[in-house]
Amino acid sequence: MAKITYIEFNGTEHVVDVKPGLTVMEGAVKNNVPGIDADCGGACACATCHVYVDPAWTEKTGTPSAMEESMLDFAEAVEPNSRLSCQIKVTDALDGLSVRMPESQH
Repeated sequence: MAKITYIEFNGTEHVVDVKPGLTVMEGAVKNNVPGIDADCGGACACATCHVYVDPAWTEKTGTPSAMEESMLDFAEAVEPNSRLSCQIKVTDALDGLSVRMPESQH
């Protein structure tokens, strides 16, 4: 299991154990973490699971695909560390990952 910390815009933290093989978005949805709506169900067809990856983790979470980049165009307040949480696969190497939700998703 990877322990992932989801931080709402207001600072509320949710620490969740997520099974490897799931996505960061699935971990949030299965644990009722507010701020990650995942309207498209993880198909990389919306931007309602937008998160900011803690800068210390950007290398381990990888870079967005071209499709993810195009969906991020629909997100508000995109930063260099913005990702769609549905596109980050959880592995044991992501144990300790921290992501923040943007203000628009509270």
